[in-house]
Amino acid sequence: MNALHEGKLIKENRLYTVHKLSMLHIENILLLQDLVVTDLEDKTRLQPLARDEYEYILKGNGVMVGAFLEQELIALRALLIPEIDDEHLGLDIGLNEAELNQVIYQEISVVHPSYRGNRLQQVLGTVIMEELNNLPDDFTYISCTVAPFNIPSLKDKFAQGMEIAALKKKYGEQMRYIFVKEVNKPSASTEQKRLIIPMDDFHTQQSLLLTGWRGIGMKRLQENDHVVFVKYQ
Repeated sequence: MNALHEGKLIKENRLYTVHKLSMLHIENILLLQDLVVTDLEDKTRLQPLARDEYEYILKGNGVMVGAFLEQELIALRALLIPEIDDEHLGLDIGLNEAELNQVIYQEISVVHPSYRGNRLQQVLGTVIMEELNNLPDDFTYISCTVAPFNIPSLKDKFAQGMEIAALKKKYGEQMRYIFVKEVNKPSASTEQKRLIIPMDDFHTQQSLLLTGWRGIGMKRLQENDHVVFVKYQ
């Protein structure tokens, strides 16, 4: 199988390759996810997928790419074409029902605990967005959820130019930022106002988001994480 990308691990100075994943990799995928979940101190920061959810993506409802160190899967990332239902993220970011089929999700992204710090999440993000162009349908919006204080994932989304459009409880009672990026949208918006809000101040953040503000980045101030919000003209 031809590699989509070849790179070198920063820490180990070893070569790895990135490939498109298929049903042949399902056991490797589940094993990697189990390793990552077991290693997490706060299990609420990752919403793991069930086998049938991975199979749904791999059977044509999205795309998944993985980084391999020789034969070992050490990182993966997925895009999901979601079903239209009451939990659709498009509804959370203000789209109407007719626009929901224009949304694709950035789904789960995991990196083997032994190989963190090698920018694998960012590399796979670049590769999978290139693969988006090979899907049969066109999508206008990319959306995803991230847990507050999941700093690596938040940095990853902001680095891709995604913005926080909502903050609400998802997956039961778990608070999540809902990110969105409009595909191929020119950067024409002019920033009018800017505020920096503590990440643990959910009430203020929700109030801003409900009045049209967007979260565009993070700052570390006085040993606490903050979110940068802007209001566009």
